[in-house]
Amino acid sequence: MSTQTTSLTAKDARPVTTQTLLEMREAGTRIAMLTAYDYTSARILDASGADVLLVGDSASNVMAGHETTLPITLDHMIYHAQCVVRGVQRALVVVDLPFGTYQGSSREALRSAIRVMKETGAHAIKLEGGERVVETIDRLVTSGIPVMGHLGLTPQSIYKFGTYKVRAREDEEADQLRADIKRLEEVGCFSVVLEKIPAALATEVTESVSIPTIGIGAGGGTSGQVLVTHDMLGLTVDFNPRFVRHYASLAETVTGAVQQYVQDVRDGTFPDESESY
Repeated sequence: MSTQTTSLTAKDARPVTTQTLLEMREAGTRIAMLTAYDYTSARILDASGADVLLVGDSASNVMAGHETTLPITLDHMIYHAQCVVRGVQRALVVVDLPFGTYQGSSREALRSAIRVMKETGAHAIKLEGGERVVETIDRLVTSGIPVMGHLGLTPQSIYKFGTYKVRAREDEEADQLRADIKRLEEVGCFSVVLEKIPAALATEVTESVSIPTIGIGAGGGTSGQVLVTHDMLGLTVDFNPRFVRHYASLAETVTGAVQQYVQDVRDGTFPDESESY
């Protein structure tokens, strides 16, 4: 039996759409989603078979060095999304609406989402919240903008929560999440991210709706999984929550490569004759 890893390219795979995700859910095919913030990474992730690339407001953390996702602006998100879209031929590109661009009113949210869709070429947007954003989601979906929801731990509300601990452990919050995901489905979300909630609850609500759920720290009973690419590749060495699996240790690899480069420059072995004109 061959052990060769199969990769997907634009030549042998059709573009992923919101309908594709629904078909995958119905077929029991798990959805693989990762974050992307730049052209070069997007090309690699897309060619490697990722189904969905999320231009996440987590760029505020891993790209800009902020403590939370709150500081990143709509202009920043549009820039990152433009870069990602240029590198993608197959994956569905979803863009986070950042904090402050949709909470004020559904009209404000529509303006923000239209900018994202027109200026980036992305395929969908994502926003956080349940019942309180239903009117906003309805307005976006009615206007032809696909929306991915986000329940559980919602990082834009971190100062309200005061902690990054698992959400919906208590009955009241769990019941609210059950109601919220139903409302998001009813109002037209094509998918919902479930972040850092008990695995049993994530499985239960996934089975209660007909749209795909994407888990992060929500166990294996969801329709798919998402990780921040920098975490998955071992680039963020100081962030090691339970739900992150490191598929590489690139911080060590890059550190070794840079140290070797510095040494070669210092001792004059780079460039050699074969690297000179």
